[in-house]
Amino acid sequence: MLFDILAIISLIALFGVFHSSFASQKVKKNFLEKTGNKIAFYRILYSFFSGLMFLAILIIIPKNSTVIYDLPTPWDLVAYVIQLLGLIGIIWTGKSFDWKEFLGLNQIKRYIKGNYNSLELDEHPNFRANGAFKYSRHPSYFYTIVFMGFRPFMDLTYLVLFLSMTAYFIIGAKWEEEKLVVIYGDVYKKYQKEVPKFIPFGLIGIKKKNVNYKFEIKNGKN
Repeated sequence: MLFDILAIISLIALFGVFHSSFASQKVKKNFLEKTGNKIAFYRILYSFFSGLMFLAILIIIPKNSTVIYDLPTPWDLVAYVIQLLGLIGIIWTGKSFDWKEFLGLNQIKRYIKGNYNSLELDEHPNFRANGAFKYSRHPSYFYTIVFMGFRPFMDLTYLVLFLSMTAYFIIGAKWEEEKLVVIYGDVYKKYQKEVPKFIPFGLIGIKKKNVNYKFEIKNGKN
C-alpha cells in the first residue's frame, strides 16, 4: 500500500515538474533563441506531450482498490449533484478560452501566413477577466477539484490521485501567477487583490466585484 501511494505521488510530481517547467518563460525564451519563429510550434507540442504524459500516468499508476468510503443513498445523490455543479463550472470556464490559441493551432496558422510575432513566445497574450474569471482567478482548478473530490465512491488510488492533483493545482497556480505578474504588471496585481484565487465567493454575494479586465502586455513585451 505504501509503495502504491508513493508511486502515485511521484508520478504526479513528475508530471507537475514537466508541465510547469516547460510552461516557464525561461524555457520558452531559450527555445526562441535556438529556433527563432519556429517557436510557433512550441504550444502544440507542449499540449500534445503534456496530454500524452498525463494519459500514460493514468494508465501505469498502481491500481489499489482499497475502499476509503462508499456513500449510501441519499448522500451519494448529493455528491453527484455537487459533481454536476463542478462539471458545469468546468464547461463555463472553458467558454472563456480561445481553444485554438490554447492548444497551439492559431500559432501554426499565423506561422504559415508569415505573420507570427515571436516576441509573444508561444501564445498571443489576450487574457480577459470575464465569465468564470470574474469570480475566481483559477476557476478551472477550482471546479476540477470540486468535480474530482465529491465522488460518491472513493478508493485508495483515486484518493491519492485527487490529493496529488489538488496539491499540484495549488503549487502550479502560484507559479502561474508569478509569470502573469511579469507579463501584465500592475493590472494583474490589482486583479489579484479584487478576485479570490480559487473559491468564487462572488457567486454567493461575498466579495463581489465588478471585474472585467482586459490585460495588456506590460511594456509592450513579454
